[in-house]
Amino acid sequence: MAQHHYNSTSKKPINAMSVSLTSFLFLSLLCFASLLLAFSLFKSSIPLTTSPSQELHFGAKKESLKSCDFTDGKWVYDPNARSTRYDHTCKEIFKGWNCILNNKTNALEISKWKWKPKRCDLPPFDAHTFLEQFRDTSIGFIGDSLNRNMFVSLFCTLRQVSTDVKKWHPAKADRGFTFLQYNLTIAYHRTNLLARYGRWSPNTNGGMLESLGYYDGYRVDIDVPDNKWAEAPSFHDVVIFNTGHWWWAPSKFDPAKSPMLFFEKGKPIMPPISPDVGLDMVLKHMILYVESKLRHDAVRIFRTQSPRHFEGGDWDQGGSCPRSKPLLSQEVEEIFAVENNGTNVETRLVNHHLYNALKGSSFYVLNITHMSEYRADAHPSNAGGKKHDDCMHWCLPGITDTWNDLFAAYLNNVKVLN
Repeated sequence: MAQHHYNSTSKKPINAMSVSLTSFLFLSLLCFASLLLAFSLFKSSIPLTTSPSQELHFGAKKESLKSCDFTDGKWVYDPNARSTRYDHTCKEIFKGWNCILNNKTNALEISKWKWKPKRCDLPPFDAHTFLEQFRDTSIGFIGDSLNRNMFVSLFCTLRQVSTDVKKWHPAKADRGFTFLQYNLTIAYHRTNLLARYGRWSPNTNGGMLESLGYYDGYRVDIDVPDNKWAEAPSFHDVVIFNTGHWWWAPSKFDPAKSPMLFFEKGKPIMPPISPDVGLDMVLKHMILYVESKLRHDAVRIFRTQSPRHFEGGDWDQGGSCPRSKPLLSQEVEEIFAVENNGTNVETRLVNHHLYNALKGSSFYVLNITHMSEYRADAHPSNAGGKKHDDCMHWCLPGITDTWNDLFAAYLNNVKVLN
């Protein structure tokens, strides 16, 4: 705060009225300055996201920390664009996602669409800069195969500029790599529900669930993390979570034949609860678990739901994703609006549960949903090598590269804030 000096050498007489007026003006200015200071501190202390309306979006220049909503924009086609990050020869790309190798019709066109926020620019990913900035850092992707999709994109990008790589398999990580020159480790821990789950069978001696007529299902312990990632918060400097796809999967957890049966403290929750309530309870427990295990200066991120684009039915009902260009805004709303209750309705439903669960937590939110909703053209589709169209995972190279653009921009600004 500026120092206010009194001039003791002044010879002019000072009357009571002038002193009062001077004091009043000084106090007014002081109050106004205090209000401005308080307001600026309040603005800078808003958590990065506890709800969609409180989500912070950072601008292109990390030093300025200008507010920018990276998720509000559009896809712009550049016919001359070429992906220089990596190509289809990256061996870590899961075969079903390698759309160029699998001769998907529009495989080379997918990366020619660039995401352009309305009020700023999303910084392009610079692999050399990322490796330098995150020396001696360990990054853990924790979630289902869509987080693996993002993990592989990051690996292939970094591998293009740093070839001294060693495989890394600690603490039950599904896969991981250390870039030795930089001592940067990235790992993927596969977990479908975040919580521990497994097949449940009735006890011949009976029990609470047996008395209600349950004869099969999956036991989900809402307060116990899956052991494939339970140790991860103790050694990663950055963790990025996702969940959602398996929670709205009647083909996996048939409500009648093999339902989710939720347990807490080793006992079944009675009366039995629905999967959406179970998701809320799992998120609550897992967020608390991570915050209790992770170092205070580690960065915790939750990625929002990756949209599916099945049209004409779900994956097991002949659904397909034949689009060759991004959707129009009107088409996005037709497919994803909750009130339409379409095939892909879980995308926004999951996000609703995520945002509610993350309120008041120390998690940052990486919002990739809206920008991805447009990209019905970017899935493996019928080139995925499955008996059905893959309209859930993404081609590589592809849209998860843009997720990593966003991821890097967020990490850069988080470092500045910390």
